[in-house]
Amino acid sequence: MSGRVFARASSPEPPVAASAHGSTIVDAGGREYLDAAGGAIVVGIGHGRREVADVMAAQAARVAYAHGSVFTSEPLERYAAAVGERLPMDEPAIYPVSGGSEAIETALKMARAAQLARGEADRTVVFARWSSYHGNTLGALDLSGRRPLRRPYEPWLGRFRHVSAAYPYRAGEPGANALGSAEALAEELDAAIVEAGPRNVAAFVAEPIVGASLGAVEPPEGYWPAIAQVCRRHGVLLIADEVMTGFGRTGAWFGVDHWGVRPDILVAAKGATSGYWPFGFAAASGEVHATIRSGGGFTHGFTYSHQPTAAAVAGEVLRILEAESLVGASLVKGAQLQALLHDRLDDHPAVGDIRGRGLMVGVELVRDRATRAPYPRPARLVETVLRIAREHGLLLYSGTGNANGTDGDIVLLGPPFVITGDELARVADGLREALDAAVAELS
Repeated sequence: MSGRVFARASSPEPPVAASAHGSTIVDAGGREYLDAAGGAIVVGIGHGRREVADVMAAQAARVAYAHGSVFTSEPLERYAAAVGERLPMDEPAIYPVSGGSEAIETALKMARAAQLARGEADRTVVFARWSSYHGNTLGALDLSGRRPLRRPYEPWLGRFRHVSAAYPYRAGEPGANALGSAEALAEELDAAIVEAGPRNVAAFVAEPIVGASLGAVEPPEGYWPAIAQVCRRHGVLLIADEVMTGFGRTGAWFGVDHWGVRPDILVAAKGATSGYWPFGFAAASGEVHATIRSGGGFTHGFTYSHQPTAAAVAGEVLRILEAESLVGASLVKGAQLQALLHDRLDDHPAVGDIRGRGLMVGVELVRDRATRAPYPRPARLVETVLRIAREHGLLLYSGTGNANGTDGDIVLLGPPFVITGDELARVADGLREALDAAVAELS
């Protein structure tokens, strides 16, 4: 290659992706890779869908771009109405952007704008959780509680505050900043709001089920209703980060649907266009939207917000998800995948926990199952697992630092919802083989 690309890949010469179909990516040399990660837990409807490409081309031929401050467009208005039927909110209004980080930044500004419109100018404090991930722009990174990603940029961070992770597997362990009961977590958030001054807190932001930071960790039973009650009691806006969990990834349209919670603001991206176009949005409930409008509007915007072609692609992906019942497929196939993983890995000495919902499944790796002690970070266990799996044509996703902010290894699985039963078995077998080989390399 030319060497002019500032690459994300750790390898100096990554393979060239040449084509893709279903759950498979093919490189320029003709080698096939089973995409058990959906890229970065992005692809839901599968790779290579001609109908999406056709919609994209047709819209680009009509109107590829028109600035959102001057025009709206038919595909955007149509999509907003259609997706609104699926959002767990009353009369939502969406603000479309180019991805998850932009959507989080938009949601934070929405919360501020709403509080200003309410006459609550002192509400500037925002809480999130340790071991969360909300994006890589500076505001989104500051909101995030994932220490390995924060560490290089700490001198630029510090605006937002954090409470404990909802992480029962490591609750109470030194460095984990985790609690394991809904009651304790709700009491902690309540106390943090009171300490900050209830009239000073604008919003609380959290992932319904934590993604790569912790590896598909669900909160303890009762957590989300209790957290929603705390926020309502103090006039704090509840923001659900559904960038990874939205659009069927957990076997429901949105992660909060599992607990019947209706947030004030919801953030989505990834699965909204299944990777076919850079897209995301922040959705405000009807009440929040009306409040912001009553305060004189929303001071915000991006060059590529309200993009017509993005909306057309999102609309077609939404149609496919509905027409092919892929959200239900995610739930069923996720249960199949977990059963296969338990069969292959329950006896593995380096596997501490298998968890998740739908086709968002995490495997936490440990050095000692009895004590849950992680491998030290210099061992680079999960990187070795991913390398070996990739060499055998299996693509996985990973997270690190989950145990104490430095140590800890997570494998996260999030294949397309069209994955077949035989391919699910290949994922489970391939992960077992890669983990065996990686542990042997470290011995």
